[in-house]
Amino acid sequence: MSAADFAFLFAESDPVDWSLPAVLVVGGTIGFLIVWAFTRHTRRVAHEQAAELVEVARREAAVAAEELKQKAEAEIQDKRAELNREYDRREIEMDVRLREIRAHEESLALLDYQLEQRQERLNRENAAIKQARDAIRGLSKSVRKRLEGVSQMDADEIKRQLREEVLLECQDELRALRRATLEKSEQELQNDARRILVAAMQRIASKPNNDLTATIVQLPNEDMKGRIIGREGRNIKAFEAATGVTLLIDESPQMVLLSSFDPVRREIARSALESLIKDGRIHPASIEEFVKRAKEEIDLITTQAGEDAVSKLNINGLHPEIIKLLGRLKYRFSYNQNVLDHSIETAFLASLIASEVGLDPNVAKRAGLLHDLGKAVPGDLEGSHAMIGAEFIKRYGETPIVVNAVAAHHEEVRPETVYAGLIILADTLSAVRPGARAESMTNYIQRLGRLEKLALSLEGVQQAFAIQAGREIRVVVSPSEVTDDRAREIAKELRRRIETELQYPSTIKITVIRESRFTETAT
Repeated sequence: MSAADFAFLFAESDPVDWSLPAVLVVGGTIGFLIVWAFTRHTRRVAHEQAAELVEVARREAAVAAEELKQKAEAEIQDKRAELNREYDRREIEMDVRLREIRAHEESLALLDYQLEQRQERLNRENAAIKQARDAIRGLSKSVRKRLEGVSQMDADEIKRQLREEVLLECQDELRALRRATLEKSEQELQNDARRILVAAMQRIASKPNNDLTATIVQLPNEDMKGRIIGREGRNIKAFEAATGVTLLIDESPQMVLLSSFDPVRREIARSALESLIKDGRIHPASIEEFVKRAKEEIDLITTQAGEDAVSKLNINGLHPEIIKLLGRLKYRFSYNQNVLDHSIETAFLASLIASEVGLDPNVAKRAGLLHDLGKAVPGDLEGSHAMIGAEFIKRYGETPIVVNAVAAHHEEVRPETVYAGLIILADTLSAVRPGARAESMTNYIQRLGRLEKLALSLEGVQQAFAIQAGREIRVVVSPSEVTDDRAREIAKELRRRIETELQYPSTIKITVIRESRFTETAT
């Protein structure tokens, strides 16, 4: 019964004369009931609030668990994709290694077969020589006995006379046979080499070389020079400090000159300066902004150039850093020949020649493309570009065959495989083909003079003429002092000295002329 019910009862009942104790009892009872009812209501409300809090906590926990689950699934997917990429890369590397091993095994098998054939031929020749020697010894014994019987000379004197007669009779025949054998072997080698090289060079179409000149930037008007210089030269100083390039402004109308030994820096400076001229706002802050943009643009261009070269040659598995550095060769020139085009051409030549001689064209193509990579490495590293390039590609996982081919393409280290010699040949072909490289007139004249001076230093040489742009030298010897055999020896000695003492492109043909003239006049 609630407090309101008790109040109603008291209101409806007859009035009674309540004493004080009765009133206290009734009041205490009513107060207890009121407190009990309030406590019960409060407990019920607390239970309902607790249930709501538990439900809210349960929903938040479910949401947090779902978020953790999604995050874990995303991490698992990323790890799986990364593992798949690593697996694909390892598969490509293993495939390349297997092809190289197979090619090496095939070349070794071919060499073993050739050695076996040569050994069999030598065994047959040794057996024939031994048989002929035994026959000659038997004949010599019989002849000696007969001569001793019919002559009073002793055996030593007869032997000496027979030796002299045989030498006199056979000397001309031996000389002619040796000359014919040498000429035949040299001609066969030249024919085979010419066939392979011509077939390889005819299958590529190389574009003409670019002219390597100073970088010139055209200006819209003469007032632009003053804006480029700036107040007290602050603009030009800021530009040179940001690019590392010297900006030359002279009396030439509407043009300025950018000078730097680094072609990449020069290209960045050219792009930034043209953008500044087009924008019109030239001050130190805008110079730094445009130089930064130019650097990012050149980085994108060089990366794309490297990727285009790799795609053109269909080479797989190159590290991105190698591709990026390869693209920087786009702005480098060697004797007026673009180094990136030269590298692509060398790769094509190496691949074609490797196919002709039974080697793996992919390995040759890879080494040919990377052989001049060291020219793009910054200059703070010491050493030749061949050694620097080899060390760089070795750091990024290239095979020992390719590394050695790159390091040995200028013969600074010993070639360890036939691919190194192949890259040397392809590099030379790409460099010395007609129109590939430019040469200064001073160096050209000095090279011809050294060639003629070297020929005239040989004993018996009267005159020497370097012709066909230094690709042939004709030597005239004195017929009274030099015999035919000596003339041949002079040609060989001159070839050896040219190979060891001179630096020259392509090949040099040596012609030794021994001529006797007899003139009479009839009257």
